[in-house]
Amino acid sequence: MNPCIEYVEDTAHFHDVQKEYCDKHDASYYPRFKQWADEYFYVPHRNRARGVGGIFFDDHNTGDWESDFAFTQDAGRAFLPAFLPVTQKRRNTEWSDADKDTQLIHRGLYAEYNLVYDRGTKFGLETGHNADAVLMSLPPMAKWV
Repeated sequence: MNPCIEYVEDTAHFHDVQKEYCDKHDASYYPRFKQWADEYFYVPHRNRARGVGGIFFDDHNTGDWESDFAFTQDAGRAFLPAFLPVTQKRRNTEWSDADKDTQLIHRGLYAEYNLVYDRGTKFGLETGHNADAVLMSLPPMAKWV
């Protein structure tokens, strides 16, 4: 999860749901995949994480395709119960000019991460894919300080 303004209770809820869905498959998944997310989404030149974490895994292969596929499906199914309550709770939150400034700075951090560290972005650009398609996930407005 990558909020521009963190609410501790939202982060806790998001992680609780991720853990619940991971634990259905293997109690070691959540701590392992959370650490992987924490490491993957870390921005070394800013000495901070890009967001508040979650889980991250790729090339997950235990040798049991059915089990791995079921886990991957549940990881996807966890998204709505993890994120929708946060969105519903925060959608009418008052928004100030200072909050907008915080959002733009956070978007800058997101852009830095995507351009410097994200494997998918780097792969897309290095292999000659349509640059506009690769970069379309970047925010339309951002700010650096």
